[in-house]
Amino acid sequence: MKKIIVIGGGAAGMMAAVAAAGQGHKVYLIEKNEKLGKKLFITGKGRCNVTNAGDMETLFANVCTNEKFLYSAFYGYDNQAVMTFLEAAGCALKIERGDRVFPVSDHSSDVISAFTRQLKKLSVEVLLNTEASEVLTDTEKAQFTAVKLKNGRIISADACIVCTGGISYPSTGSTGDGYRFAEETGHRMVEPKPALVPLETKEEWCRELMGLSLKNISVRLLKGKKEIYQGFGEMLFTHFGVSGPLILSASSFYVKQQGKKGKADEDVKVFIDLKPALTVEQLDKRILRDFEERKNKQFKNALNGLFPTRLIPVMISLSGIDPDKRVNEITKAERQGFAALIKAIPLTVTGTRSFAEAIITQGGISVKDINPSTMESKLVKNLYFAGEVLDLDAMTGGFNLQIAWSTGHLAGESAGGE
Repeated sequence: MKKIIVIGGGAAGMMAAVAAAGQGHKVYLIEKNEKLGKKLFITGKGRCNVTNAGDMETLFANVCTNEKFLYSAFYGYDNQAVMTFLEAAGCALKIERGDRVFPVSDHSSDVISAFTRQLKKLSVEVLLNTEASEVLTDTEKAQFTAVKLKNGRIISADACIVCTGGISYPSTGSTGDGYRFAEETGHRMVEPKPALVPLETKEEWCRELMGLSLKNISVRLLKGKKEIYQGFGEMLFTHFGVSGPLILSASSFYVKQQGKKGKADEDVKVFIDLKPALTVEQLDKRILRDFEERKNKQFKNALNGLFPTRLIPVMISLSGIDPDKRVNEITKAERQGFAALIKAIPLTVTGTRSFAEAIITQGGISVKDINPSTMESKLVKNLYFAGEVLDLDAMTGGFNLQIAWSTGHLAGESAGGE
């Protein structure tokens, strides 16, 4: 029987502990917070989108960084395995739009409870309010030996799995400890950046629309003339720019375009298409019909059928058409220009919000130093890494948690194996 230490009681850590203890080993789960799964508790607005029920192709297609590295992890412990585990542990699940999987209760606490029961059943020693300060190694043999706690206690073990997460939502305890452990043991780092994060924009008019949510729209993100993201769904205007599911997804591609200092080139633009179901020609015909019905009205009073009320003044301003002009006096060129605007409202991206508002971290420990078949370090024997602490990230929709479950399970199994 081996002694295995798991540092970090989040998604990857709990799964790693379950996988290692499931093979009959003595497992210590070290968590600096007062409870397990603190970040898991707030994911999906507290509902916890545990995974995505799509096929393998869908899983890989939604990984933004290093998807090939996840081959063994995903195939070794896929979304079906996660769902089977949670249901067997007493957390009933349901599948919603976009194949997103949630607890039937809509409470993330049920996911954490399922893990807590399982950890107890497998006699995992959970050390809460306990902070690991150092991962100790035998430098001559290049292998893990023990974990030193902040209180001075040293726990020696046969293997250690670091699952400390990234640095997004630092209030949940994600403060980059794992990055430090990795660097102190010679591992390379990819600069961490906030991802799945709201975008800040140059245009002042966003502020006027703060709180307005737009559904069934599409968004394109362009760097110069190159399209770096395109998606359909929902977005939200804020006091600093834009947010909402569509924008969060777009942000992960924006972050990839950023330079070393975290500043992107000025030429990154978001184009919002308010009527993605219509071509410019079809939209022009629709506007013409609307104008025919209201031909004696002023332009500012003829747009109720097209947009939410709060958006009308902004659209008029952006169109450059005199708001008091009667619609029967609007030229064909003005009308066609207006249709083109509705299909591509431009916004200039100036940056992202901070880690405090980011759902995940892009970057982290370089996967070049990790064996993808086991999650073991290539530099230090018996030292493993799993979850968000690694340079792995994906789109919204349950994919990031699937990375945590799959890599955590693989690390736990490998640490417990021969």
